Amino acid sequence: MSDCALHRLAVLPVFLLLITQITLAQTKTVSGLVTDTSGAGLPGVTITARGVNGGTITNTTGNFILTIPTNVVTLVFTSIGFQRQEVSITDQLNITVTMQTSAITSLNEVVVIGYGTQRRRELTGSVATVGARDFQQGAITTPEQLIAGKVAGVSIISNNGAPGAGSTIRIRGLASLNASNDPLIIVDDLPLAPARSTSGTSAIAGSPDPLSLINPNDIESFTILKDPSSTAIYGSRASNGVVIITTKKGKVVKPVINFNTKFSVSEVYRTVDVFSVEQFRNYVDTTGTTAQKALMGSAATNWQDEIYQTALTTDNNVSITGSLNQLNKMPYRVSAGYLFQEGILTTDELKRTSGGISLSPRLFANHLIIDFNLKGAISKCRFANRSAIGAAVNFDPTQPVNVTSPFGNYFEWATIGSNGVVTLNPNAPRNPVGLLRLKWDKSTVERSFGNVLFDYSFHFLPDLHAHLNLGYDIAKGEGTIYVPAEAAQSWATQGMNNEYSQRTNNKVVEFYFNYNKTVDAIRSNINATAGYGYYDNKTKNYNFPSFSANGDTIAGSVPIFPFDIPRNTLISYYGRLIYTYNTKYIVAASIRTDGSSRFAPDVRWGVFPSVAFTWRVKDEAILKNSKALSDLKLRLSYGVTGNQENISNYSYLSTYSLSQNASQYQFGNTFYSMFTPAAYVSDIQWEETDAYNVGLDYGFINNRIVGSVEYYNKKTKNLLGPVNIPVGSNFTNLVTTNVGNLTNRGFEFSISATPIRKEDFTWDVSVNYANNKTEITNLSLTASKDTTFLGFPVGGITGATGQNIQIHTVGYSPFAFFVFKQLYHVNGKPIEGAYEDLNRDGIINQKDQYRFRSPFPNHILGFNTQVTYRKWSLNTVLRANFGNYVYNNVASNLGVQRNLLNPSGVLGNAHTDILKTGFINNQFQSDYYIQNAEFVRMDNLGINYNAGHVFHNEINLLLQLNCQNVFVITPYEGTDPEIYGGIDNNFYPRPRIFTLGVNLDF
Repeated sequence: MSDCALHRLAVLPVFLLLITQITLAQTKTVSGLVTDTSGAGLPGVTITARGVNGGTITNTTGNFILTIPTNVVTLVFTSIGFQRQEVSITDQLNITVTMQTSAITSLNEVVVIGYGTQRRRELTGSVATVGARDFQQGAITTPEQLIAGKVAGVSIISNNGAPGAGSTIRIRGLASLNASNDPLIIVDDLPLAPARSTSGTSAIAGSPDPLSLINPNDIESFTILKDPSSTAIYGSRASNGVVIITTKKGKVVKPVINFNTKFSVSEVYRTVDVFSVEQFRNYVDTTGTTAQKALMGSAATNWQDEIYQTALTTDNNVSITGSLNQLNKMPYRVSAGYLFQEGILTTDELKRTSGGISLSPRLFANHLIIDFNLKGAISKCRFANRSAIGAAVNFDPTQPVNVTSPFGNYFEWATIGSNGVVTLNPNAPRNPVGLLRLKWDKSTVERSFGNVLFDYSFHFLPDLHAHLNLGYDIAKGEGTIYVPAEAAQSWATQGMNNEYSQRTNNKVVEFYFNYNKTVDAIRSNINATAGYGYYDNKTKNYNFPSFSANGDTIAGSVPIFPFDIPRNTLISYYGRLIYTYNTKYIVAASIRTDGSSRFAPDVRWGVFPSVAFTWRVKDEAILKNSKALSDLKLRLSYGVTGNQENISNYSYLSTYSLSQNASQYQFGNTFYSMFTPAAYVSDIQWEETDAYNVGLDYGFINNRIVGSVEYYNKKTKNLLGPVNIPVGSNFTNLVTTNVGNLTNRGFEFSISATPIRKEDFTWDVSVNYANNKTEITNLSLTASKDTTFLGFPVGGITGATGQNIQIHTVGYSPFAFFVFKQLYHVNGKPIEGAYEDLNRDGIINQKDQYRFRSPFPNHILGFNTQVTYRKWSLNTVLRANFGNYVYNNVASNLGVQRNLLNPSGVLGNAHTDILKTGFINNQFQSDYYIQNAEFVRMDNLGINYNAGHVFHNEINLLLQLNCQNVFVITPYEGTDPEIYGGIDNNFYPRPRIFTLGVNLDF
């Protein structure tokens, strides 16, 4: 290298340093805090410098940092729901800005609806939105948990306490008996496939719940569509409502880096009440035979303590939001997250790595807007053996965990014969710790979903937009289940070494036009939409034989086919017209027609219309100038929706399945597999729900008090259910077909207010209430009523083979309990085997069973409040259910002497309910075990401290301390009253969780 070149290299750093100093001398850094009038920090406020491209946004605590040229004298602050603020700055480098709420602005807030957006003031449907500011806090691993207790008429019940377990979501009760009751979930305009398969298991093999593969930290808001006016545009998938999830997007600002981390400790909140070791010994010594007394051991083992643990969770997320310097019209957001969650049940754990990219380029002078969204996650799970929960309740507390034994050195109820053959007692529970430690059920799941949306505004007609949505949702789930040969749980097969694998591949294509034009001359706005949709859902399930631990194939387990590819396709045409006159009279109508491959060609297409009317009463002359009244709006709507989910593919066709090896037929010396026909109904079709809704929205004192009142009535027809058919008319005497109707009606009320608003202190509170009643009105194929028909038994229970405790029957709630009426002694104790002869025929039989209560609440209440004082805030969420009952299957199965002093030659622990009843034998069908499960639960209690700018004013710091599942007040005697479906058996308890969180923005 020449001396000249070396000289240039030596000068270069000095030159760069000089340029940097000049640049720094021409800029200045302004930081500050943006609050509402109560003093609470406002996230997401956009700050720009007048005359300068780019800007920044406030972080989750309302703080911001912005570098601007020294000659800038004005900053502009904007945010939806608040008045625009312009702040002059001179030598101020740290400022505080208070944003004033605006009733007009908040009413003009844009709300996401089906295939578009609409101003809140013009909504014709029952639409609720929940933003990030109002989300539940703490250790949140699945998205729906963010809005539990937040929306009237929306029930979100955690399925159990396992990592990533997901929730049961119900919007305005049930609309079906055998098809799906889950809402349609849409993420960034991409409709996701149902979370549950037709068998009720997770639709993605190896995943505790498909929603657990979506990082809650990436979510910006939820929009819930509840009534037919808002849901009918989704046609045959919308009978159970629609949940629209909007994820966080990029903004035209300088890059903002956010990092947040949470560390949680989970512990068992409550365990099953069983005999202590002292109570157990006393009972056996007092009641047992000499042989039974001899079975007791010398240990003192609390088996529930042995299987549960204090579990740790860490959740870490980082994101970068901004726009490319070279292309300010290219906003982006890139995010990554890592979650590690232990379950309170030993050996249970979830590891999730997730990532997301959002790009939003604007091209051709903003005539073409492209939104690109990509999300992906990889989860690795080890699933604990949940059989250990029931075994721990049932196992003899006088026996030790470990002994010298052939069963991995775990104690088991077994005998060793003189010939050395080990025989396990088939009627005894297995060692709970052995069930956990000697089973490795592991999975790896990869999921990616995303879409690209093109929005083109025609140059020659800018009010006309063409939209194209191309999306996909793919997943791969696979895993292995290994049990060593010495494990008692698989002793007969010498262990287990099985695998499973599944692929899903779902595609979405949607294209629609939207025309939105305001015609001032006639004081009208016309918003018209027309489009087409194609939805293809395909799954590939691999079939494997079963193997013993050493790899030997289990006889008769070799599958006939190596894989199966269930697939269904939906084609749709839809349209909607929203007409607004004089800003206060809005009429909306929509229609959708769906064609589904699940059904025969002559019944494949369905039509789903809706019509709605909104009257903005506040805009009438008599109220327009009212200062106290901010908003008053009346809404009326009617519509028809459908339900095709959890209906088997092509069940209208006659299908044949090849018999298993055990069912082969012998001809001579050769065995042949036979084809077996399956029952079918050629005209089976989707369920259909027609509904109407009446709503009133209100606001007072510049929307300081807002809320709504709703009444709805839904009727579902063509319910899927089993019916008896004449012998010889099909391949079975029982077939599933469209057989009945049910009604669903209710009332909802919500109110949000700020009772106290001062400079340093504010108090926000919101309450929502829902009343719902669901009733089956018909279960017959004919108009005549069969008084001898009891209904369809459902609700299988543990401990009683083939017994059900619930029934679908006309005139009652779905899943109503169907039981005998227990008789009692004068001292209040139930009399074993004594039930009331309700029909007075002198015989106690099935005719004396009666429908008793419902597992579903009549009244649901949510309460949310936040108190803010300077940099501190305290928030809590409470939920309550009233009118719901639960069948205590743990007590009915284990709370009897027969379980404790088992005639099969073992001892088992007992539920302490035996001390109340004295039952010798099980009374499974007694209404004694139907228990009031009303509850008040504090879901969440949190304290936040907004430290503001730290580390030389470069980083904003927020500290959070949170407790989940704080307390439950209930008369229910089981571990948890909130059990969807109403049967409590071996329930994985919801833990109490303590979380410390740190949020950094820089």
